[in-house]
Amino acid sequence: MPSAVTQSNPTESPAQQMDIVSDADVVRVRQAVRTLALKAALSIVDQTKIVTAASELARNTLIHGGGGSAQLELVHERERAGVRATFIDSGPGIADIERAMAGGNSTAGGLGLGLSGSRRLVDSFDLKTAAGGTRVTVIKWKR
Repeated sequence: MPSAVTQSNPTESPAQQMDIVSDADVVRVRQAVRTLALKAALSIVDQTKIVTAASELARNTLIHGGGGSAQLELVHERERAGVRATFIDSGPGIADIERAMAGGNSTAGGLGLGLSGSRRLVDSFDLKTAAGGTRVTVIKWKR
C-alpha cells in the first residue's frame, strides 16, 4: 500500500457532503473545491492542483466505484489553512494498488493518471481500499 502522509489534528470547518452519481456531480465537486481553495487563500497554482486532484478522484468515484460521495472542508493547522477532500465509494475496491498507483494503467479507457496524478498534486494523500469500497482523502495546504 502506498505511504500516507498524515497531518497532526487539523481543525475543521463544517464539511460539505456531496453525492457523486453523475458527470454533473463531478463538475459540482470541482466548483465547490475551487470555492474552498479561494477561502483558504491558496495560490492560483495550488488552487489548480487541488481542483484537478479532486476532479480526478470524483471521476474515479463515479466510474470505478459506481458513484459515491465527496466530503469537502476547509481545514486549519496552526496558522495555515488548507482544503481537505474525501471521496468514498462502495465499489469493488482496488485489486492491485501498486499497479493503480503506478499510473498509465487505465481500466476505463483514460490516461490512467487519476490516483498517481492526484497523489503528486497534493500535500497529503491517504488511500484505503477493500472489497466493498474505497476511501481517498487528500489535503492541499496554503504555502
